[in-house]
Amino acid sequence: MRQAEFDGRGSMIRWTEAAGGGPARVYVHGLGSASTVYNAHIAARPELAGRRTLFVDLPGHGISDRPVGFGYTLEDHATALAAALDAAHVVGAELVAHSMGGSVAVVLAHRRPELVSRLVLVEANLDPHPAITAGSSGIASYGEDDYVENGGHARVLEKVGHPWAATMRLADPRALHRSATGLVQGTTPTMRQMLVGLTVERVYLQGELSGELPGAEALEAAGVRVVTVPGAGHNIMFDNADAFAAAVAGTA
Repeated sequence: MRQAEFDGRGSMIRWTEAAGGGPARVYVHGLGSASTVYNAHIAARPELAGRRTLFVDLPGHGISDRPVGFGYTLEDHATALAAALDAAHVVGAELVAHSMGGSVAVVLAHRRPELVSRLVLVEANLDPHPAITAGSSGIASYGEDDYVENGGHARVLEKVGHPWAATMRLADPRALHRSATGLVQGTTPTMRQMLVGLTVERVYLQGELSGELPGAEALEAAGVRVVTVPGAGHNIMFDNADAFAAAVAGTA
């Protein structure tokens, strides 16, 4: 396990690594998730093995610290992720980023382009105030105190079901609420606008069961390759691991 300070107050973002060649491949999880749980089975596949691989847990999640005074906005998470990559001496990384993690990855690529050579976005949130989908938690519908102190967290854990709740229980409730609120608020410019303006290779994976990706034609016109993954919903890495691995490997 490795770590790097991200807030100037001693709080640490942490990750685990698998040794290999470069460029490094960095997995970034979504809201209430953890990178190793969602991606280790993918990274171990023969078509992806042999690369230096980092499984990063964002602040407030998994094995990373969860400072009370941290904002947990998308920009804050991107700053912390950059601290991890800087400490790991990673440049030109391939980021494989799911849901909220995809939003963080886009912000990182926009702000620190030298750190990113390729983006594989897995049902990433691109717009503020996203429509309610199977990947929505409902956390941001609560006030922070109601969520943290008055039973909101427990209600959300019951609502999202066992697979998501298993990793959401590992996250700090206040960090979850602030992260969810930051995701709903989005960024300026928006994540979609940032993504369109990037020049690195960009792949967007959309689960077939999630419906069509809004604005897909405009993304493709801007050079983003949109791939619809058959038989998959929001958690493509679980629903269709073969297609997911092929997209990450660049063979799909």
